[in-house]
Amino acid sequence: MPTILTHAVVPLTLGAAAGRRVISRRLLAAGAIAAMLPDADVLAFKLHVAYADNFGHRGATHSIAFALLLGLAAFIGLQRWESTPWRSAVFVGWAALSHPLLDACTDGGLGVALWWPFSNTRWFAPLHPIAVSPIGARFLSERGWQVLVSEFCWVWVPTAIVAACIVAWQRTSKRT
Repeated sequence: MPTILTHAVVPLTLGAAAGRRVISRRLLAAGAIAAMLPDADVLAFKLHVAYADNFGHRGATHSIAFALLLGLAAFIGLQRWESTPWRSAVFVGWAALSHPLLDACTDGGLGVALWWPFSNTRWFAPLHPIAVSPIGARFLSERGWQVLVSEFCWVWVPTAIVAACIVAWQRTSKRT
């Protein structure tokens, strides 16, 4: 898995690039939380739930169904996000879905249960260049540094490029 901070970077950067008129501060925060929330499944280890179990790490909380559930919650809680119900649902659902998609691009673990509850199969993306962050990683170690460099190259930089394109597109569309 990428680090918890890297999961938050994607919605924070892209939502900020869209601007406060499109993504309010509250909705931006909700998106960041939704992007990090799937990793709450590590608490299952404390309950002796096996990693490969449906409710183990990278299981049900790393599925499209979970992302849709969070999007529905955002739709219902629209007044809190200072946005439209559909924009709230799409942004929060997309932010939650970014988590398993990033995890599927890592070079370790068992894959993600993206299609749960319809399939228990764990899935990896065709390309998985992101160094997996070990659970409980120490970032001041050599391995921790390798993970952060990998995430910077494969997540932070591409996200910043997409954000710059969003800003440029907004500026050119305002001129016309």
